[in-house]
Amino acid sequence: MSAIVQHSEKTALVLFSGGQDSATCLAWALERFDRVETVGFDYGQRHAVEMQARQSVREELVKALPQWAERLGDDHVVDLTGFGAIGETAMTTERAIEADARGLPNTFVPGRNLIFLVAAAALADRRGLDVLIGGMCETDYSGYPDCRNDTIQATARALSLGLDKSVPVETPLMFLTKAQTWELADQIGGRGLVEAIIEFSHTCYLGDRTHRHVWGYGCGACPACELRAAGYAQWAAA
Repeated sequence: MSAIVQHSEKTALVLFSGGQDSATCLAWALERFDRVETVGFDYGQRHAVEMQARQSVREELVKALPQWAERLGDDHVVDLTGFGAIGETAMTTERAIEADARGLPNTFVPGRNLIFLVAAAALADRRGLDVLIGGMCETDYSGYPDCRNDTIQATARALSLGLDKSVPVETPLMFLTKAQTWELADQIGGRGLVEAIIEFSHTCYLGDRTHRHVWGYGCGACPACELRAAGYAQWAAA
């Protein structure tokens, strides 16, 4: 099992999409905090099936981690469909996934994680929750600049100033590969947690829940599926 870092803060809000990364972060938070709530964001994403997957993942994580079931608190959903419409990216409209003029994948929704963190910080403030936890990662990722550690920590500093209190943002996957993310889930909850993530979490950008692979459901060809599949294969072969 992984070593557990003790926190003076006892409550947390997990930015929870229902995907592999946020599911792993939720398990990580349940291992460490006395009370954990979750928040999801509806921004008009094409893979809206992830919004349906969220509750299934929460339920299955409780089954996989019964020792921490009482720690899981309320779930919240924030409507950000107006924001999602601004970007008109391949994540929110029907278009081919390709690189844009900056070399970024056109699945990049400008400022998405920044907006998520602002909304989450406001919710956490009203709910009395101490720490924000997100699954952002700059190791195995799709090249989104708002996933980088510098971006996240700069946003945390801005939120702390804007709310006139400390707003810590923890990103346990920031420097992990996808294979190491699978390993972290295994360390926290063993095969039961891994199987729950495989079967119930959703990552595929195209919202495909018809094709079942050893690593879970998805089209197998979009950037999210490719990262998830490659990480699983590397972990399983270790």
